[in-house]
Amino acid sequence: MNQKQNSRTAGSAHWQQSQTQQIQPVLQAQPVQRSYKDTLFRMLFNDKEALLSLYNAVGQTNYRDASQLEIVTLENAIYMNMKNDLAFLINLELNLYEHQSTWNPNMPLRDLFYVAREYEQLIRKDTLYSSRLVRLPVPRFLVFCNGKMSEQAERIVLKLSDSFEKATDDPELELKVTVLNINAGCNETLMNACRLLKEYSLYVARVRTYAAQMDMNTAVNRAVEECISEGILEDFLLKSRAEVIAMSIFEYDEERERELIKKAEFECGKEEGIKLGKAQGIELGKAQGIELGKVQGIELGKAQGVELGKAQGVELGKAQGMKALIQALQELGASREAALLSLKKQFSLSEEEAERQLEMVWAKDN
Repeated sequence: MNQKQNSRTAGSAHWQQSQTQQIQPVLQAQPVQRSYKDTLFRMLFNDKEALLSLYNAVGQTNYRDASQLEIVTLENAIYMNMKNDLAFLINLELNLYEHQSTWNPNMPLRDLFYVAREYEQLIRKDTLYSSRLVRLPVPRFLVFCNGKMSEQAERIVLKLSDSFEKATDDPELELKVTVLNINAGCNETLMNACRLLKEYSLYVARVRTYAAQMDMNTAVNRAVEECISEGILEDFLLKSRAEVIAMSIFEYDEERERELIKKAEFECGKEEGIKLGKAQGIELGKAQGIELGKVQGIELGKAQGVELGKAQGVELGKAQGMKALIQALQELGASREAALLSLKKQFSLSEEEAERQLEMVWAKDN
């Protein structure tokens, strides 16, 4: 082992060992068994020295004694199988740090649950029925996000009051969460102040780049190999290689799963969108006249037939499209004969079928 390697090994003594036996480099990551969904970020900064460097970088402070920092992360504070990443006390402050790989506007509400549990633990020996004021550390809420942020902003403040159904200028309950963008190239001042955070950002960026080009196992292994060779998280990756690989694959797969859920929610919203589009088409037709209304109604009928056909089947989509067209034309004052002609032309119907479809809708309102 050369002098450079000795120096790096000595400098990384603060990282906790995740394995007690020698692990050879692996090409296929083994699943890491855990009762909750841990994160690589939490593993990296779940150490006083590393956490103190991050705290100093965020607050532009210069604390040197890591013993002044007390980690108070609650092991049982789990919300939907996701636990708060890091909670710690320093300088009479209770800091709650969270890492997010996808944008989450609900962090103020989640932090409200977390901080309530933290305070319960911190004052468990006090009584709230005493005449003496119970003193509390000042809460600080921070999210480190390497997901997609609005317009690639470097800093966004989320408020609990944004979730209230009724807006109020002076909410009686408020909680603010500062979200910092830690994607590569963002918040350079912060990154340069905390080398560990910057190297973590570089590693994640490399995994994502390769994951878009090759299978996930190969992508993560390649990213790990390159980062080690370039001195990026070198000691950490060498000591916890197998777990880092497994955790990286786990986190990336979870990212993709959340994207699929979002896509499914979008599909479920299509039906409501179609209904709204139909109403808007009719109102627009009224405002702009019969001729424009005909065009809008026909296009609306086509769009409804196509979109609803995707979700509920071609036949149902066609029926809805015909219904929308008939209703639009009827609202615009078109004659029954004109509606019959439009039906035959737009949906390639026989005289008999067009008459039947027209009768089902037209007769209800006339």
